[in-house]
Amino acid sequence: RPALAQVPFAQQVAFPTLGLIEVFLLMALVYGLTRRRIVPDLAARAPARRQAARETVWLLAYAALGQAGGWVLGPALGYRPFSFHIAGTLVGCSVPPVPGEVATWALYNVLVFAAAPYLWFRRRYSALQLNLRSTDWRSDVLVIVVVAAVESAVELATFPGFFALSAAQIAVAAPLALAVFFIGTVLPTMVLIYAILVPRYVRLTGSLPTTVLLGGVTYAAMHLVEGWSVFATPREAALSVLFVLLGYFGPGMIKTFITLRTGNAWVHAIGYHAIAPHVVVDAPLMAKVFGVR
Repeated sequence: RPALAQVPFAQQVAFPTLGLIEVFLLMALVYGLTRRRIVPDLAARAPARRQAARETVWLLAYAALGQAGGWVLGPALGYRPFSFHIAGTLVGCSVPPVPGEVATWALYNVLVFAAAPYLWFRRRYSALQLNLRSTDWRSDVLVIVVVAAVESAVELATFPGFFALSAAQIAVAAPLALAVFFIGTVLPTMVLIYAILVPRYVRLTGSLPTTVLLGGVTYAAMHLVEGWSVFATPREAALSVLFVLLGYFGPGMIKTFITLRTGNAWVHAIGYHAIAPHVVVDAPLMAKVFGVR
């Protein structure tokens, strides 16, 4: 994880705890920003419990198969296994992916985890029922701007590699990172989890806190194999899974919370995913991958 090479070990160990504290602070911030709006009833956007349960089970099974497919496809093409992140995302990579690997990963993810589920469910449910239409665009824009600003500041303080780029590099690498990660991970995350699964979690559990927890677990599970994951021994496998859970459970929860408060999956996708972290943290990776000078 070369992006963290200069970070003291004690600070690296503290990151997951500090990350969870920030998530809870962001939840309080989002609650304050949305306290005067009518909070949408996401359970009402899902079908009856039996149908919701059936759709949830089938979609989770489909997502697991999609993940397994990425683990097979990547090595079959001479690349690393594909997950929701390309190798080097967030923490850097000593051997960065090549452009073909990045393009194949993004295309696979957007087709399997975004396009196919969206087309299937859009035939049966409206854009509003899929959390893809705003019911209060002024409130949504406010949440996007404030959350993106706060999270960008936190990410830049933690991963300052963005400042090592020249203005010319930023001009190319930043929009490139936005496009690549929007296709490869933002849209798949938004559609699969926050447009489809979250309303069904609310319907099945009847509990917003439980839905937030399930959203965090689901988001972490979709990153089961990362570029730094090692499964050669039971110890390494356990550590890899533990790092995934600690690293992605909190972000999954805040994405869920934002969606529950706004009823609009686009809000988290823009405010807490596309820009921060994937532009402010991953622009240096895209500059390296595509040779931006």
